[in-house]
Amino acid sequence: MPMRLKDTVAVVTGAGRGIGRAEAMALAAAGAHVVVNDYGGEKDGSGSSGSPADQVAQEIHQAGGKAIANHDTVATMDGDESIIRAALDGFGRLDILVNNAGILRDRMVYNLSEAEWDDVIRVHLYGTFFCTHHAGRLFRQQRGGRIINTSSAAGLGVSGMSNYSAAKEGIVGFTRSVARDLGRYGVTCNAIRPRAGTRMTLTPEMQASAARAQAMGISGGVFAREMEHERLKPEEVAPFVVYLATDEASGINGCVFFVAGGEIALFPEPVPVKTLYKEGQWSLEELMDAVPRTLSAGLVNPAPPGI
Repeated sequence: MPMRLKDTVAVVTGAGRGIGRAEAMALAAAGAHVVVNDYGGEKDGSGSSGSPADQVAQEIHQAGGKAIANHDTVATMDGDESIIRAALDGFGRLDILVNNAGILRDRMVYNLSEAEWDDVIRVHLYGTFFCTHHAGRLFRQQRGGRIINTSSAAGLGVSGMSNYSAAKEGIVGFTRSVARDLGRYGVTCNAIRPRAGTRMTLTPEMQASAARAQAMGISGGVFAREMEHERLKPEEVAPFVVYLATDEASGINGCVFFVAGGEIALFPEPVPVKTLYKEGQWSLEELMDAVPRTLSAGLVNPAPPGI
């Protein structure tokens, strides 16, 4: 890989395994000095270990790159400040932030506990905010920087993962707003919806939801990719993340991309697809007559009774 990012400094959270590891390795191969952050917990967030981050940092060193391991949690404001501080203490600057850390607490919404909701929201959504908050201050002062956030196709709806879906789609809205907050300072903020086989995505819930979608004829695009996760590799996601971190991508801001294998798709800004309009307020009787003929015509229930 060409040294497009020579002597830049990147932070990658959740970089001890899976997509984060692939991103850290690819950024280092492109010349970036990398802070490899990973709390080292299980996929549900329990436990901690320095081994995953240490191992990836060692791999980067062995490949001729520069990296330091960091074991702070992204789930607290102080932890994220320490992550960003590690880049400044270790390499003297920060140019790139990749928010990737995440956990799963899969459960149907009627069985989901408050703690299971809070823990997933805190790691994914709060963690993305905390790191961006601290990095954004630096990027504003230096008038430049790259932020790449990690959303998911699960944000479009996956059974048994309402907490994860909410967090991941929250990251999309956060990305669009941060792009507007920081764009004037030469900073870009984009998000990816990656699809690859990792311990986070190889779950029964993901497979069951994809199977239901396929059975209902909702095929192609994102849903088809859910069925192909086993053959899609984290390393196939990383090059596009590196591209978003380059100077050549300076005009891309506030965008969301689906990245899976050889497919990269730009998601559009949400826009109305149908509009029902009249002068004044609609009555219930008017809506009962008009909606089935207009707004709801052709809509597919993703989970009809009995399926």
